[in-house]
Amino acid sequence: MIIQITPDGFIHLSGDAPEVGRKYLLEDATKGTQAQNRAFHALVQEYFTSGCHSYNAKTWLELREYIKRDMGAGFESFVVATPDGIKKAATKAEAVEILKAFGIDEVNRYALGKLKSWADYTKKERKKTLDRLISEMIQAGVQTKHFFEILEGMNDQTA
Repeated sequence: MIIQITPDGFIHLSGDAPEVGRKYLLEDATKGTQAQNRAFHALVQEYFTSGCHSYNAKTWLELREYIKRDMGAGFESFVVATPDGIKKAATKAEAVEILKAFGIDEVNRYALGKLKSWADYTKKERKKTLDRLISEMIQAGVQTKHFFEILEGMNDQTA
């Protein structure tokens, strides 16, 4: 169910009507949702447990960081290693420009930085990351019962 309150004070509901006597948690639908949060962490844990990933991660938390770097929003800020020494960059675009001057195209390999926190991802960033993670898990051959249960639960949330 989605609730929208218009400036004139009207409330519009879409989806199933709320049940009488039941309590609901209201969250901003434009931000990342708790359902996305639960799905992401469940998928990362299942990917780690399956052993199908090719990352050098010793824990599912390490794997989560690799996934945020490679499939997610990436870094918030950067420190770039160049042949001329260390340079700071506020954005990925700045880091790319610094590296391009040295003929280097792979920003994720030559830049260190602070990864964007999953809590700060937008709903759109979360959706993209989840889609990429699911795609990679399928391509890597994850076929566990729990993986399919997570996917089914995600489908139930959007239905």
